[in-house]
Amino acid sequence: MSSPVTVSIEGNVGIIELSRPEKFNCLSLEVHELISAAREKFEANRDVRSILIRAQGKHFCTGADLLEVKGKLNDPVKLDHFISFGMDGLRALEQSPLPVIVAVQGLCLAGGIELMLSADVCFAAETAQFGDQHAQFGLIPGWGGSQRLTRLMGQRRALDLMFSARWLKADEAKESGLVNYIVPDDELHTAAQEYCQKIATRSRPGIAEMKRLAREGADMTIDQQMRLERDAAVRALPSADVTEGLDAFENRRAPDFKQ
Repeated sequence: MSSPVTVSIEGNVGIIELSRPEKFNCLSLEVHELISAAREKFEANRDVRSILIRAQGKHFCTGADLLEVKGKLNDPVKLDHFISFGMDGLRALEQSPLPVIVAVQGLCLAGGIELMLSADVCFAAETAQFGDQHAQFGLIPGWGGSQRLTRLMGQRRALDLMFSARWLKADEAKESGLVNYIVPDDELHTAAQEYCQKIATRSRPGIAEMKRLAREGADMTIDQQMRLERDAAVRALPSADVTEGLDAFENRRAPDFKQ
């Protein structure tokens, strides 16, 4: 039996590819385990500069494996583990020092949108659609969807999406803050890959610090946020990457970051 997740490295890009198109790339416990293992592998590899999450087939991901969920309903321990492992895994992906890029085609629903929301930047095919189907089946989000949707879209829009279970087309998802780039369907993976390759030319520690600042500052006051950023900037100035970047600027050349 083939793996439901394909893991590879292309250049400086660590790729996590959902590989169960016949099941619409639904998220089982095994899939979450494989995603987490891949993330840890990429974070430990100094040559990897970003993570790209993509999927085989017509649709990105239509949510959790509901048959697996149904099979755990009478076992509270297994059910809790299924929810908790997925929650913790997506949180770890969100907190990864590596930038995480996601490329979405077709449907991105429920657990699929929760996976997408844990990434930093989202590319969407022109025909992609986004939705949260939990209410349709008497469920509620369990992998961070209600919280990340509210933070990105605002409370009214997020609640509407969750209550109605309607699908957003790519342009509405972009206008709502869920998507960064919309590209033609046949250019989706190429566009996302090229973006990742561009990130590979940046300072790995610098990118990681920017992610940390954005994450940790989200719940602070503006004065706390300014102190957080000031302290980080002061710490970074003596670093080898800053020295290289300033020398490259002075000599009108592209920087060659070694870290």
